[in-house]
Amino acid sequence: MQHTYTKITDLPDELLIMIFKRLNNIEILQFLTNVNTRFNKIVRDSTFTNHLTLLKCSFNHIIYSLSDTILDKFCIEIIPQIKHNIKWLDIESLSMERILLAAKYPNLNGLGIFNINEEVAQRLFTGLCHYNGSVLPLLHRMINLKKLSLYIVVNPYEQFIDENNLKKNILDHIPQLNEFTFNIRSIIYDIDYKYLLTNEQIQNTFTNFIDNKIISCVDYFSKKQTGQCLIYSYPYRMKYYHNITNNFSGGLFKCVQEVSLFDEYPFEHEFFLRISQSFPFMKKLTVSNFKPQIYKQHEKSNDDNNKHCSIIEYHHLTELDLLNVHLDYVEQFLDETKSSFTNSIYLLVKSSPLRKATHNFTRNEMKANCAKLNGLYIFGRLKNPENDKKYFPNVNKIKFSWSGIWNNL
Repeated sequence: MQHTYTKITDLPDELLIMIFKRLNNIEILQFLTNVNTRFNKIVRDSTFTNHLTLLKCSFNHIIYSLSDTILDKFCIEIIPQIKHNIKWLDIESLSMERILLAAKYPNLNGLGIFNINEEVAQRLFTGLCHYNGSVLPLLHRMINLKKLSLYIVVNPYEQFIDENNLKKNILDHIPQLNEFTFNIRSIIYDIDYKYLLTNEQIQNTFTNFIDNKIISCVDYFSKKQTGQCLIYSYPYRMKYYHNITNNFSGGLFKCVQEVSLFDEYPFEHEFFLRISQSFPFMKKLTVSNFKPQIYKQHEKSNDDNNKHCSIIEYHHLTELDLLNVHLDYVEQFLDETKSSFTNSIYLLVKSSPLRKATHNFTRNEMKANCAKLNGLYIFGRLKNPENDKKYFPNVNKIKFSWSGIWNNL
């Protein structure tokens, strides 16, 4: 039987377009731009240039910038050739300014800005002048923008961002904008308790977002002398939701897979129940709270309410970080009468609260959930590591760390 081979250059344009549509348009543009005149014509088609996602997303949903080599090719060679076709850009914070200044985008009507986390915010938003002088002028150039997705942390800032701030700094400068989704966390330091805004006051500023449900959450931390205000358009579209406090009002967040909790007041059992119900597809949970629980659940008591408290089910959780918690929260998750896990769990925890919560690895009601652990990172030492390891029958290797020294068991 004879085999015939066809070069890609022998295929008709229609078939090439069908093939290219099944591939990543960024890679198509990267590798085929300026190869030859024919390929240039095909890859510059609006099919491949209307929507550019100039960032990468890892398997665990971490967003990061493209390499400098790829960015150079796009900013110097590709974008200037296709700028009239671009209608939507998804960009990452580190490369944001570079991409937006690569060309004028006369037909751009959608913009997604991602991954402006606290570390990047320190660089971009240190003081009002940088916020007003760097990011906002870039947005003001997009006068034909019709859709905008903005996900940022402004840290530090002189005041909480509310509708008045958004209207003055963004909405009034982009007259054609008709769809604005956002997730903005603003943080202030050295709070003055005489002039603190409540969550209700922030929420009441959003009177002009008739077609959008806007959620706000304001928290103040007296120990740190800081305040934070989160405002976002609902439904929530991010894959993570960080720094949730007891003020969390609940809701349904199907997109969220990574959650972190922090407060200077204790988290009770009912709070964790609300978290599990609000984030049904949560895979990673980090808890930071050194305050002991006030209302211990499932203790032997004459209180019927305690006897019948529900077991919280975590159907998709695979990683649990309890490195910065009071021992009550180690107990909260490892006690089978309080929590239940569908999947195997990788646990990060300090040795002292783990040892105390499990009564030196003898407590029966914790054996079932400890058997669910498939990975264990312990900060600190165990007194009898070889014997204590038997309490975690499905953990093949325990990883230890103390004073910067790593060890495995």
